[in-house]
Amino acid sequence: MEYRYLGRSGFKVPALGFGAGTFGGKGPLFSAWGNTGDAGARRIVDMSLDAGLNLFDTADVYSDGASETILGSALKGRRQQAIISTKLSLRSGAGPNDVGSSRHHLLEATHAALKRLDTDYIDILQLHAFDAMTPVEQVLQTLDDLVRAGKVRYLGVSNFSGWQLMKSLSASDRLGLQRYVANQTYYSLIGRDYEWELMPLGMDQGVGAIVWSPLGWGRLTGKIRRGQPLPEGSRLHATASSAPPVHDEHLYRVVDAMDVVAEETGKSLPQIALNWLLARPTVASVLVGARDEAQLQENLGALGWQLSAEQLARLDAASRLTPPYPYYPYWNGQFSELSAPPA
Repeated sequence: MEYRYLGRSGFKVPALGFGAGTFGGKGPLFSAWGNTGDAGARRIVDMSLDAGLNLFDTADVYSDGASETILGSALKGRRQQAIISTKLSLRSGAGPNDVGSSRHHLLEATHAALKRLDTDYIDILQLHAFDAMTPVEQVLQTLDDLVRAGKVRYLGVSNFSGWQLMKSLSASDRLGLQRYVANQTYYSLIGRDYEWELMPLGMDQGVGAIVWSPLGWGRLTGKIRRGQPLPEGSRLHATASSAPPVHDEHLYRVVDAMDVVAEETGKSLPQIALNWLLARPTVASVLVGARDEAQLQENLGALGWQLSAEQLARLDAASRLTPPYPYYPYWNGQFSELSAPPA
């Protein structure tokens, strides 16, 4: 396993992490992701740790907390071997304060997560979304208190825009509080919006990307093809409305390019998609999911080899879209004297 620094934190994480959203299987969304129970989770954790994949990511809303509970049980007796990442701030109950990043909810949600995970500390705590109703200064002070109390070690965000993240980082610097070092973000060969603003921000500010849905919500498995119906087992049947959007022809163009690379390398399309991400700037870890041991083994095959420069260029060309204003003048070189070339 390759280990990489998480931004400028000095903390190393594995190049591949495990997304435990498949644990639990409660509710229409997460049951479509997977329904791994205690025994299956323990076996997957066994295989992951044996491979050096020791970062496990979950959230309080995954299967109404069942994902955290099952993960905590699977790690019992070997907590020190693992890096636990979890997320909070989305609605986690029916009460008026069971949502957001207020001091009340952050403290209550963190304590509840610690209990479900059966641990004294969380390695990486991330806000699942930006809370525009709570001053960032209050949010950061509360998170800083949690770090100083030893209940959390590193901080991150997920689903923040560039200005939301930068405002928070600036407030941390101004007040001398703990900074965000992780950005759990959607990024894939068919979803490269991360590159327009968040990647340059991460490079400048030392924030590492923890990538979710690297296969574009299952679209880059090789099972979705031009002129063919959606496979029966695809989770897009149940979760399409929640999936990041992509135009069909763009998807097919990317898959066509991946097919060529697969023929050249002998690797599967998921392995190619993951390997491409691991070559991108700021990417610290790519989260992979697995409903079973075979899927986990398949994902681990993304490590130990590299795409050639020509193959990377082919995939880049097939997957690149022109970004919106004000990004495209920088992207196409109109302001080349003022900025670094796009990654």
